[in-house]
Amino acid sequence: MAKIAVIGANGGIGSAVVAEAAARGHEVTAVVREPERYRGASARVERGDVLDPADVARVAAGRDVLVSAVGGGDGPGHLALIEPAARSLVEGLRAVADGAAPRLIAVGGAGSLETAPGVRVWDTPGLPEPILQIMHAHGEALDYYRTVSDVRWTVLSPAAEIGPGERTGRYRTGLEQLLTDAGGHSRISVPDYAVALVDEIEQPEHIGERFTCCSL
Repeated sequence: MAKIAVIGANGGIGSAVVAEAAARGHEVTAVVREPERYRGASARVERGDVLDPADVARVAAGRDVLVSAVGGGDGPGHLALIEPAARSLVEGLRAVADGAAPRLIAVGGAGSLETAPGVRVWDTPGLPEPILQIMHAHGEALDYYRTVSDVRWTVLSPAAEIGPGERTGRYRTGLEQLLTDAGGHSRISVPDYAVALVDEIEQPEHIGERFTCCSL
C-alpha cells in the first residue's frame, strides 16, 4: 500500500485517480483548494495550492507519491497554471526534509507527441488557438521537467482524445509517439487513464521520462 496525495482531485482526471487508487487499497489524500467543495471518492481531504511550494512540501511530506492532476482542462485560464505548477511542484519537493520527497507523477498533454518524424500533434492544421495554447503550455512544463535530475518525476500524456468512458483496464503505452487503436483512433477513457497512472505507481517503469497511453 502506498501513501498517495493527489493535487487537483476535484477535476475529472484527479477524481478518477483518487477513486482508482483508493479501490486498490492505497492510502489516498485528495488535495484541493476548497475542501468543502470536494465531491470525489471517499478519501482524506486536505487544502493545498499547487502554486505555493510551501503547500506542496507540506502535503508531500510523509507520502510515497505525489500526483499532480492540475491543468487537465482546456481553456486560456490554464496558461497561468500548467508550467508554473511544474516549477512549484519541483521547488516544493526539493524542500521536503531529509531528502524524503515522494515521487512525482504529473498529468501531461498530448500536444507534444509525435505523429510523424519531426511532426507533433500541435502541428495539426485547424486546431483552435486556445487548444494550441494549452498544448504548448504542457510542452513547456515537460521541457522544464526534463531539466530536473534531483526529483523523481514522471509525466503521463494521454491519447489525443481523453474523456468519459468505461473502465476496461486495458491500454497500450509508448513514449514519444502518439498511439492509436486498431481503428486508427487515438483515444483513452478517463478511467483507463487513471488505471495506467496507478499501474505506474505500483510498478514504476518511467521515472525521469514522459510516457503515453491509449486504448487498445
